Amino acid sequence: MDTHKRNLMSQSILMVTIFMIFINHSSSTFHGSSGAEQLDTVVEGAEDHLAYPSTSDWIEELNDGMEDDEWQLVQKKGNQFVVNDQPFYVNGFNTYWLMVFAADKSTRGKVTDTFKQAFSVGLTVCRTWAFNDGQWRALQKSPSVYDEEVFKAKISNHFGLDFVISEARKYKIRLILSLTNNWDAYGGKSQYVKWGKAAGLNLTSDDDFFSHPTLKSYYKAHTVLNRVNTLTNITYKDDPTVFAWELMNEPRCTSDPSGDKLQDWIQEMAVYVKSLDPKHLVEIGLEGFYGPSAPGRVQFNPNTYAQQVGTDFIRNHQVLGVDFASVHIYADSWISQSISDLHLQFTKSWMEAHIEDAEKYLGMPIVFSEFGVSSKDPGYNSSFRDTLLITVYKTILNSTKKGGSGGGSLLWQLFPEGTDYMDDGYAIILSKSPSTSNIIALQSTRLALFNSRCSWKSHWGCRKKNPLETFPLYYDDL
Repeated sequence: MDTHKRNLMSQSILMVTIFMIFINHSSSTFHGSSGAEQLDTVVEGAEDHLAYPSTSDWIEELNDGMEDDEWQLVQKKGNQFVVNDQPFYVNGFNTYWLMVFAADKSTRGKVTDTFKQAFSVGLTVCRTWAFNDGQWRALQKSPSVYDEEVFKAKISNHFGLDFVISEARKYKIRLILSLTNNWDAYGGKSQYVKWGKAAGLNLTSDDDFFSHPTLKSYYKAHTVLNRVNTLTNITYKDDPTVFAWELMNEPRCTSDPSGDKLQDWIQEMAVYVKSLDPKHLVEIGLEGFYGPSAPGRVQFNPNTYAQQVGTDFIRNHQVLGVDFASVHIYADSWISQSISDLHLQFTKSWMEAHIEDAEKYLGMPIVFSEFGVSSKDPGYNSSFRDTLLITVYKTILNSTKKGGSGGGSLLWQLFPEGTDYMDDGYAIILSKSPSTSNIIALQSTRLALFNSRCSWKSHWGCRKKNPLETFPLYYDDL
């Protein structure tokens, strides 16, 4: 370890020590204004030392409930996530290709690199694909036929996804695992339709995926939930490393703008996944567009087309078996590719509308599970990307401050060094983006501080008070 890194680590550990000493000797003042002011000062001072890559030292001290023998399932209580009855607000990321890279020893190290870098800035949840249908390094060669040879390394004998889950656990990162795709990449619903046609089915649209009994049976047969991990000997459906199962990445059913066809599919599959695994959380994977059932909310859609894609945010999330809401944010795809302040205004109003819906109509947490901006957009610069992150993070914290439904966000997307050739324009490589890394780390720290507050039950009765009324986190200083 070089001197610079050693100094950064020492500073971080010093601040943890100061913070813990302060906690242990301040119980008499925590509920008074002087105690809050002192705590603000400690948090503010700590933030000065939270430079990448030392953030993990600070956050690991706070996450004292995350030891291996206490690694427990994420649950929900009302409109909040909890672990071991403590709040669990999420700062996370997407890296969709982990399973495919884990399948080959020449690329497997990038999986470890990704988790290592995410851990260094305190990211706690990763969303990734648990599907690859009929394509390169396919997981499913045909319905229910898995290519174990493709997913076995030459020097070891394990499934690619086994390695992803095992490595995630090592770095205390939980996984949202998506079970199929609306789009053609990695197979998705179009591949299921191709398989159906090859079997002689009379299919006319990719949207038949949502209604044809045989195609629905193909989907149900692709259940990695019952697999026993060859590296941990834990069945996926029993592993706390899994945060949630996602039914589909960005489902749309444009052939039925009423939304009835997709609604029926969501209801059927949410109940089915829950029947296989009642322990884990389930979410749909929606982008968040408002549909016919909420005419008063369509004003928040980014364009008129969004109302015609067969999704219906509130209605879709009211089905049995869905535990939390998911929303994506892509102003540069939905409004205008050219960068402008309108993107930021839309992002804020889009988030606030959905948080309000999650509280008022759904009574569940909400995760903004994809958001980002492409470096290929006209007018793009890294400063705008930082401003977008700050906008998303502030909006989450404004909800957290009130004990609201804003459960967290997952940036799209985190890449390690050496994977630039796969960059779709949205990749964030932490080592090349120090300002962005510090913003991410700061959000992680604030959420970790809040999530850990119940560790000190004797000091501030966390179950009786709104969290940030007694524990300000300088959320306005981003």
